[in-house]
Amino acid sequence: MRIALLSYRSKTHCGGQGVYVRYLSQGLAELGHQVEVFSGQPYPEHLDPRVRLTEVPSLDLYRDDDPFRTPHPSEIRDRIDLLELATMWTAGFPEPRTFSRRAARLLRSRAHEFDIVHDNQCLGDGLLDIAELVPLVATIHHPITRDRAVDLAAAPWRRKPLVRRWYGFLGMQQRVARAIPDLITVSTSSAADIAADFGVSPRQLHTVPLGVDTDLFRPRDTGRVPGRIVAVASADKPLKGIAHLLKALARLRNTQDVELRLVAKLEPNGPTEKLIAELGLADVVTTVSGLSDEQLAELLASAQLACIPSLYEGFSLPAVEAMASGTPLVASRAGALPEVVGDCAELVEPGDVDALTSRLDALLGDPGRLRHLERAGRRRALDVYSWAAVGAQTVAVYEQAIERRHRVQARSIHPFTSNSQERTC
Repeated sequence: MRIALLSYRSKTHCGGQGVYVRYLSQGLAELGHQVEVFSGQPYPEHLDPRVRLTEVPSLDLYRDDDPFRTPHPSEIRDRIDLLELATMWTAGFPEPRTFSRRAARLLRSRAHEFDIVHDNQCLGDGLLDIAELVPLVATIHHPITRDRAVDLAAAPWRRKPLVRRWYGFLGMQQRVARAIPDLITVSTSSAADIAADFGVSPRQLHTVPLGVDTDLFRPRDTGRVPGRIVAVASADKPLKGIAHLLKALARLRNTQDVELRLVAKLEPNGPTEKLIAELGLADVVTTVSGLSDEQLAELLASAQLACIPSLYEGFSLPAVEAMASGTPLVASRAGALPEVVGDCAELVEPGDVDALTSRLDALLGDPGRLRHLERAGRRRALDVYSWAAVGAQTVAVYEQAIERRHRVQARSIHPFTSNSQERTC
């Protein structure tokens, strides 16, 4: 099968999207399929050699070293660039819309080269043009409506209009999702939320979980650092619940010798950095970002505990990576997290600092329970989550989308025969 995999941003350590693109494309290639990734900046790192990368350049307005930059006039190439710049200048987020239009322009002359196009969370209106040319599938990891709700609740009243404007692309995503017959999501919890928030039919949704490299993320012989807690947050946002973990840590250090390794790119002088200072945690909190997969795997395997205090997750790849590493996990009972971890983690109510503190404290003092969670988490990762299985399940959705397209084309060519056959059936 010839597959075009679209991703409007694909940096491996910029949330789960880059990880998804890298490992799904590798899994599809291992199954013998021809895969070409079309990506905007940041581009994916370390793609499988069998996977072709086609760069879809944007103005790259959110680059790590110069976010919200003003490009030089010579960088403006066309109307899509003007739209991207104007949307940023008016406090919106343009990338889903502008990437999809650039991808549609590229694929207009290349549609015959592919059997299927697979969009990764973009849901821009350019996808509707692509769908006229080639069968289309889209992955929605979770509805961004949940991010918007949490960000609005946390924002001061003066900033609420800016938050609403930033999420202005959501109306487009909802309309586009309703027009795509085959949607992939990563958990039954996320599927229910997408159906409710985006107004899509449950019949459109196919649940295919994410996978993990269990050879890389594994227990190590080097031993675990007593009292070390690791938390991985793809964004410095209220949705990730890091503030609740920091408050729990401030209490926990009174009874336990603990340290927190926080894998996240924090906003300079942002709310998380300020809270670390206010709580007097600078001596026990170390923040790191930009880790390679190998470095992240080693860090997870070195911890006595991992914690995911999120207020919502559509899946949570860090949870699966922690389980694969044999690292006992404490997570919020939020979104898809209970579904992802099963009975292989300790769960607490999201935002409940007292419960989180108590559960972390109890686990650190219970070696038997820690050993049980180590074994159970590793076993669940091996049994349930693998990229080979993810690739095979994804191909099954592709085949259904292609067959659906063939049926529609057959009805348009032979409408009376098709209708007669349907009535007979």
